[in-house]
Amino acid sequence: MNSNQFKNVLKFVVPTVFSQCAIFLFTIIDGIFVGRGVGTDALGAVNMALPFVMIITAFYMMTTIGGVTITAIRIGRKDFYGANQVFMHSLCLTILAAVIFTIVGTIFTSPLAIALGATGVYHNMVVKYIFWYSLFTVPSALSMLLQGFGRNDNAPVLVMTATIASTVCNIVLDWLFVFPLQGGIAGAAIATGISQTLSFVIIGGHFIFKRGELKISRFKMDWTLLKKVMTRGLPEMLSQLTTPIMMVCMNAVVLKYIGNDGINAYSVISYVASFTFAVILGVAEGMQPLFGQSYGEQNAQNMKYYFQVGRILSFSGSGLIYLVTFFIGASICHLFGADAAATKLAVATMPKYGWLFLFAALNTIIAAYLYSTKRTKESVLLNILRGFVFIPACVWGISMVSNGALVWFTVGIAEILSLLAGTIIVKRSEGNGITFDAD
Repeated sequence: MNSNQFKNVLKFVVPTVFSQCAIFLFTIIDGIFVGRGVGTDALGAVNMALPFVMIITAFYMMTTIGGVTITAIRIGRKDFYGANQVFMHSLCLTILAAVIFTIVGTIFTSPLAIALGATGVYHNMVVKYIFWYSLFTVPSALSMLLQGFGRNDNAPVLVMTATIASTVCNIVLDWLFVFPLQGGIAGAAIATGISQTLSFVIIGGHFIFKRGELKISRFKMDWTLLKKVMTRGLPEMLSQLTTPIMMVCMNAVVLKYIGNDGINAYSVISYVASFTFAVILGVAEGMQPLFGQSYGEQNAQNMKYYFQVGRILSFSGSGLIYLVTFFIGASICHLFGADAAATKLAVATMPKYGWLFLFAALNTIIAAYLYSTKRTKESVLLNILRGFVFIPACVWGISMVSNGALVWFTVGIAEILSLLAGTIIVKRSEGNGITFDAD
């Protein structure tokens, strides 16, 4: 390791981890204020609505990550004009997707809530959250897109500043809308939307005022490039879909075998998981420009170094959070305003559930390493196995066989299977050395 490598890791990973934690704090803050200001059932309703939010995020990540992976390689080759062309194509694709999600989320709210498993006391609250959240999907999408490109355009600190500012804004607005204005679950969604709009405005100045290599400019539509952006972003979209698939499966199984107390307890556990995944994703996204630029420079030694560092950082961070839950589990439950029954169950189940973070951390880094270095097919295969095969099969299969007794261990078992698959995929793809070609 040389000093430049270490400085690069600090420059990109530390701000990105802070940024991702700030982004995920939007959800956590909503949960805290909703749990305390509206009630435990409302907390469960927000948790039921989260898969919809995460599905939207997955599509945005396709356009973002698909663009930044190509951009990083072109920047590594000093092709700044080509990098800007990718940026503009990703921008247009993201706006189009956001408009579609706005229409779907505001018109088909009730069917969406039912599809997410929201019935009885949860249905109306989930409908309200989806509707108001969907109204802000365009600025939310643009905020996410510009964060990704900002990191690759040498502005990770600006991205961190914007996300922290928007998080502070969210705290203030959540308190205002939920308590003094009595806006309930809808108020929490509105607060999130306004805060994400602030993030978009702050980061947008970097591109509008041309402070880096990437800028808002005229461009000619290249359908081949557009297809390439979507193809390169497909692995990350599939990876992002893993969490909502897991949550939908777990919500259904927990409701079936444990009941409403289980749903309310799982909502608290999910917030802890969200924060942990923020750290994991922060490391992965922070390493992505380093993976991509090293590939563009055809520097295999740097690629392997950054891959090793990424695994160590992600594993260590998730492991530390898991250990902390042993000591402050009850305090976390009280923070979200969980009732006595939900608190008792959540404290008992956190240790059984949380060990999955260790393996999820490694799987996320492996997937990021693959898609950042032009191994799209390999990354797609890993994410399909993880999110669409192992997790649903383990959650449903093991829960049915054990009659719900092992429900909290199921996702962890799926992550172990995914890690085995990912390790094999990486070794086979590098069996004859790393191959470099055009972007």
